Amino acid sequence: MISEIKKNAEHKMQKSLEALKTDLAKVRTGRAHSGLLDHIQVEYYGSMVPVNQVANVSLLDARTISVQPFEKTMVAKIEKAIRDSDLGLNPASVGELIRVPMPMLTEERRKDLIKIVRAEAENGRVAIRNIRRDANNEFKNLLKDKEVSEDDARKGEEDVQKLTDKYIAEADKMLANKEQDLMAI
Repeated sequence: MISEIKKNAEHKMQKSLEALKTDLAKVRTGRAHSGLLDHIQVEYYGSMVPVNQVANVSLLDARTISVQPFEKTMVAKIEKAIRDSDLGLNPASVGELIRVPMPMLTEERRKDLIKIVRAEAENGRVAIRNIRRDANNEFKNLLKDKEVSEDDARKGEEDVQKLTDKYIAEADKMLANKEQDLMAI
């Protein structure tokens, strides 16, 4: 029962780290990559869907992303969704093709991006701590229902704390790497 809770907590913490990794990858470093637009949602017949489900997203060159909508009517909607996103991009449509140039990063923009990255990392750490809290509550409930002894519950909480420390250190390492990436010219 206790090992199940620990295994579940570790699995959830891994998922949180993967989500953080995905969120950090969205923050651009000045180079274009097609995954940059993956999280942008666009309205498509009344429901919100990712851009890559209504258009072909590819690279024209190292600094330009091209978006080719599957339907002509989606050009303006996709362009607006990209412009309104928090990425600071300015798309331009040429017929049915939307070109998204990557502007050079200024020192000020780099600092803004570092703030965004730190906020994402903090959200990841909070998610990991919430998983720890949930696991500890499960241990307390087991103890209250007299399904485990106090020593076993305390040992389980200590093990979950060690997992928490490990995954938070991993999140901090990911943050440091991304900050270093952003500050490189």
